[in-house]
Amino acid sequence: MIAETNWQQVKDTRYEVAVLPWGATEAHNWHLPYATDSLQNEAMCAEAGRIAWETGAKVAILPNIPFGVQTGQLDIPFCINMNPSTQMAVLEDIIASLEGVGVPKFVLFNGHGGNDFRQMLRELQARHPRIFLSVVNWFGISSGKDIFTIVGDHADERETSLLLHLHPDLVLPKDQWGPGTDNLWKITAMREKWAWAPRAWTQATNDTGSGDPQHATAEKGARYFERLTNQFASYLVDLAAADPTALYQPAL
Repeated sequence: MIAETNWQQVKDTRYEVAVLPWGATEAHNWHLPYATDSLQNEAMCAEAGRIAWETGAKVAILPNIPFGVQTGQLDIPFCINMNPSTQMAVLEDIIASLEGVGVPKFVLFNGHGGNDFRQMLRELQARHPRIFLSVVNWFGISSGKDIFTIVGDHADERETSLLLHLHPDLVLPKDQWGPGTDNLWKITAMREKWAWAPRAWTQATNDTGSGDPQHATAEKGARYFERLTNQFASYLVDLAAADPTALYQPAL
């Protein structure tokens, strides 16, 4: 955890992977804190980094960036927007700083659905060939369908369970949870998801949630957290050991 580490420790360590958690500041239904995405990121990266480090992988966890793309939520107070072009500039500076001191691999750990870093990394990889770039969306590691009753995509049963496990003091009592109902697109192609447009959040949702959290429990959150962090740690271990110039093998 670089924020908690000092120069005496850093100067004697040859780091193999740097991880940048990137979250958001936004409303999460009535009952979850605005920092939900960042709180989840920080906890997941800390635990996955610990597991990986204890296997011998030299992983550095950078401080979480708390602002994400919120262009569909500009009418909701304190949903702080950072445009993709700004994110690109921030990433350019961070990656250049890491590349300049010889860190060979970089992982962007994303905790916010409105962030999409893939095209940025395509461009940045070409500019920075001496550092291998990759991105992980934690919600893409495992859907948790075998753990949760109703899987949504924002302040749902999954995120509510994770916060009940990680920060129960920041979750309002259950009688204050919104139902997280969505309003459907009127256009068929949008509903069927083969056409896409950014959602206007206060029109698409009713309490800023997207997914019913009613079945959330801390126990489910603990199980899901363990799964996510162990799987992410396994990627960090594999990446730390990998030669970035020889990452492919013939198909069987």
